[in-house]
Amino acid sequence: MMGAMRASSLAKPLLLFTLGLLTVHCGRKGDPIPRPRAAARPPGVRLDGLRRLAVTLPTRDIRDDVLAGVDQIRVLYLPLGLTRPTPEEVFSRGQVVLDRRRPDLPAPGGTVVLDLSALRRPAGWIAVVAVRVGEVPGQPSAVLPWLDPAL
Repeated sequence: MMGAMRASSLAKPLLLFTLGLLTVHCGRKGDPIPRPRAAARPPGVRLDGLRRLAVTLPTRDIRDDVLAGVDQIRVLYLPLGLTRPTPEEVFSRGQVVLDRRRPDLPAPGGTVVLDLSALRRPAGWIAVVAVRVGEVPGQPSAVLPWLDPAL
């Protein structure tokens, strides 16, 4: 009978130690919270002919982390004003005239050529924005002039 009492008295501290260890290491329950996505850096844009844009997708975000991919790119148009607008003005006041989505986009760092010959807008300004998954728009590209197609 004495051996049975010693075995049960050893089991209680071991059980309490195990429960304490499990309580300390459990932490918060539920799915892990994904970190918020940072905006992409501005894409590289250059004119590739009269009505074509060569857009180089960014490889990093504004926090200097590597981009896994870009969900879409948007071409924004702003009518001609008295002065050349900043990229932020085109982004905030411009209208989307063309967007290209995955899977038609290359990997980050790749170049896609956009044909804007169907765009019938008067003279103005255009800029390009890369959009990440979750509708997180990146920084706008440099502003380029858009000439009247009738010219």
